[in-house]
Amino acid sequence: MISKTIFAGFGGQGVLSMGLNLAQAAMLEDKSVTYLPAYGAEMRGGTANCTVAISNEEIASPVASSPEFLVAMNSPSLVRFQNQVKSGGVFFINSSLIEANVSREDIDIVEVPANEMAEELGNLKCANMVMLGAFTKKSKVVSLPTLIKGLEESFKKKPKLIGLNTTALTNGYELF
Repeated sequence: MISKTIFAGFGGQGVLSMGLNLAQAAMLEDKSVTYLPAYGAEMRGGTANCTVAISNEEIASPVASSPEFLVAMNSPSLVRFQNQVKSGGVFFINSSLIEANVSREDIDIVEVPANEMAEELGNLKCANMVMLGAFTKKSKVVSLPTLIKGLEESFKKKPKLIGLNTTALTNGYELF
């Protein structure tokens, strides 16, 4: 079975990092993975999104025309992608920045106060990891221990960031 997810937000919110960390965790679990980033010419403040496809079998296309999951870190992402989620899918919303105003009733909405939780941890930059933790708990696409292991690999060159980001992942996971 294949699972496709779109992560979307502004550049600088760690959207591409969320997708990359999920992809790395899936590879650690010996799953087939594709990771397809897309971003505007601007770095911070421009739009950014990525698609992650995970499967126990070979993946034919990385494109997610009807993803099961959507993670929106800002309002423009909600507007742009809400109609792409397949019926019965799950839409994760950063409720710190977005008022849940989804016009569809055939998908589940999961509100995560990612920015607020990151502020409580003392660093707004870990809001993406809070969201990824909540996503991991609800989606069950990968396990939290594998996600943390992948995170540790990602931050080998910046070991000071491992503790904070692991705490953010765990807090997001424990939200539900």
